[in-house]
Amino acid sequence: MSPLRVFIADDEAPARERLKELLSDIAGELPTEVAGEAQNGVEALERLPASGAQVLLLDIQMPGMGGLEVARHLAGLDEGPAVVFVTAHDRHAVEAFELNALDYLMKPVRAARLADALRKAATAGAPQPQRLAQAAKAPREYLSVVERNRIVLVPVREIVYLRAELKYVTLRTRTGEHLIEEPLVALEAEFAEHFVRVHRSCLVARAAVRGVERAADGGEEPRWNVVLDGIAERLPVSRRQWAAVRALVKDQV
Repeated sequence: MSPLRVFIADDEAPARERLKELLSDIAGELPTEVAGEAQNGVEALERLPASGAQVLLLDIQMPGMGGLEVARHLAGLDEGPAVVFVTAHDRHAVEAFELNALDYLMKPVRAARLADALRKAATAGAPQPQRLAQAAKAPREYLSVVERNRIVLVPVREIVYLRAELKYVTLRTRTGEHLIEEPLVALEAEFAEHFVRVHRSCLVARAAVRGVERAADGGEEPRWNVVLDGIAERLPVSRRQWAAVRALVKDQV
C-alpha cells in the first residue's frame, strides 16, 4: 500500500521530531511519508496545499495562529487533508473536540494511539467547517481565499466591509476585494465586535466608519449613506439599521 502522506505543524522542534520518530516506529504496520512540516500556523497554510498531504498532525496551541484557525482556513481547499489535532492537556479544547467529533492526540503522544488516529484519518476526509467553527473559542484573526490551490489570508482588521451578493460575500479592503463563500449571518455572529450591520446584505467595520451623509436620491424622506475611511464608495443604510449606525457615529464624535 502507498505510504500515507503526513504533514506536521508544531511550533516546537522537539515535538516535530518526536512525531517523526513515532511515525518511523509504526512504519511496519502503517507506512507513512512526511510530506512537510511547519513551525507556525501561517507557514503551514503556505506549505501544505502543494505538499499532497493526506493527513495533518496539527498542534492546537501555536503562537500567532492556533491550530483551530489553521484548520478552518484549510477547509476551503477542494481536497483538504484530514486533521488530527495534537494538544497538551486543555480541558476546553478536549471538550470541544469530543463534542464536535474532531480527532485529537494528547501530549505526550503514544505510538499506538498515533497509529489508530492515522488509520481513522485516512478514511475520514477533511473536517467539516461547521464543526471547526463550533469548536473554536475565539474569532479568527484572518479570513481566507483559495486561489489556484493557494490560501490567501486577509487580516480581519484590514476589512472595510462585507457585502452579500448571491451565493458569495464580497470582502473589501482599502486596496482591493475578494469573494468568499461564507454566510453573512455567520460572519456577523463571529465578528460582532468588529462589524456593524448597515443593511440586510452588508456589514461594515466599526473602526472604518467616519460618518454619514444624506443620499442624493433620498426624496422627501431622508435616506443615508455611510462614509468609510479609505474608500470612495458610499453604502446605503437601511431604515431598520439607521439607529445603530447613528449611535455608532455619535460615539465616535
